[in-house]
Parts: sequence; structure tokens; C-alpha cells
Amino acid sequence: MKFKSKYLLIVFLVVACNTVPITGRKQLNLLPESQMIGMSATAYTDFLSSNPPVAASGKDARMVSRLGVKMKNAVEDYCNNNGLQDRIKGFAWEFKLVDDPTVNAWCMPGGKVVIYTGILDVAGSEEALAVVMGHEIAHAIARHGNERMSTTILAQVGMASLDAVLQQKPKMANDLMLKAVGAGTQIGMLKFSRNHETEADKMGLIFMAMAGYNPNEAPKFWERMAAIGGQRPPEILSTHPSNERRITELKAFMPEAMKYYNP
Repeated sequence: MKFKSKYLLIVFLVVACNTVPITGRKQLNLLPESQMIGMSATAYTDFLSSNPPVAASGKDARMVSRLGVKMKNAVEDYCNNNGLQDRIKGFAWEFKLVDDPTVNAWCMPGGKVVIYTGILDVAGSEEALAVVMGHEIAHAIARHGNERMSTTILAQVGMASLDAVLQQKPKMANDLMLKAVGAGTQIGMLKFSRNHETEADKMGLIFMAMAGYNPNEAPKFWERMAAIGGQRPPEILSTHPSNERRITELKAFMPEAMKYYNP
């Protein structure tokens, strides 16, 4: 029976493997994306209850909303044109600005995007903010949150307790969700692996280009982020790849991204 259990686990893990768009990297997604979206909706509501969004009538909130609609249309076009409709199935897009000085932003499975006011000054323009939003949406389309949550659950509690965590321990599941997408001022944006960051950078460039924003703004944005870091970089910079490497890789991918740019 022990051998059979191991065999079934191996089969399950193989079935749970997906392929990330653009890079073709294999990833482990143990959770149905519909379940991730449902959990995200709960976590998102809980977050906004303690972090009320800025009034929608404000100039910055209107910019975030305007940018969000353009990015949404671009992402949907990209997915529809490349046979990736399942990547946006069940999405109910929302774009919120919250009044928080943290240099942060994130997107949950299901298209729930939150921008913190702290990142607006660093961005300085709608085009630069498109770099941030494109990157964060890319994390959701690439299902990095599912991958991180799957890895965490597998490492901490194992397959046998997967359902117990999700059904019997909703607070733990909610916390795991927030951590998986990088939400919250104590968690911060971009605490993903180097592979995740590189994938999100590349996909984000394509999304912003399709939305009509010049992807050449991306290296400039990350140069500004590096400049404000000093000895203690903001949370957004607290992971790999390094700023220099990220900028180099963005520039290397730029010719491909520019194929999608339509001002």
C-alpha cells in the first residue's frame, strides 16, 4: 500500500503540472484555479475591509482604473489569440488604489489588482505604472500564486492534509493566499522566485505593449527603483533578480516586446 500511495502521488503531481506561457517552464499547480479564484475573492474582500480604497472619483484612482481597463483588454486579447483562454476563465477584474505609503502592488487570481499610493511617485506617469500593473497581472496569468501556495502546502502539511487546510483552517488558507500573491505591507510585492520574476517581467512587457504603453519605460522604472533603494531597498526590491540583472534581461527581451507595441 505504501508503494501504491507513492505511485498515486507521483501520478497526481505529474497531472498537476502546467506550462507557463512564453517561457514554457513546467510548474506545479495542485489547486484548481477555480478554487484559487474563490479563495482570492475572500482574501481580497478581507484586505479591502481593513484597507479601504481611495475614492474612485479621485485623479489617481481614475488613472488606475483607466490603465486597468486597457491592460485587461490587452491581456484578454493575448490569451484569446494564443489559445490561453483557460488562463482568464472566471476572472472578474477589479482595479483599486489604496492609500498606503508602501511601494507595493499585487494582483490576485481572478484579476483583483491593488495599487498602493506609495508606488505612484516612483512611477511618475501612467506609462510607468503600466510596467507595474503588467508585471503583477502577469503573475496571475502565469499562476505563480497557485504554484507558490501548492509548494508551501506540500512542504508544510503534505498532500494528505491539503483538503483539511483549505476547508477546516480558513484563516491559514487565507494567510497563505495573501502570502502567495505578495499582498500586505508586511509581505511586500515581488517576493517570488527568480524564475517567477523573469516570467512576469517578460509577460508584463507584452501586456503593456499591447495596451499601447511603450515597454521601453520598464528599464527606466527599475533604474528609478534601484536609485531610491539606498542601503535598505524598499520591499519591492527584496528578491532576485538583482536590479542590474533585471534591467539587462528586460532590455534583451525588448525587441520581442516591441513587436506587440501599437501606440
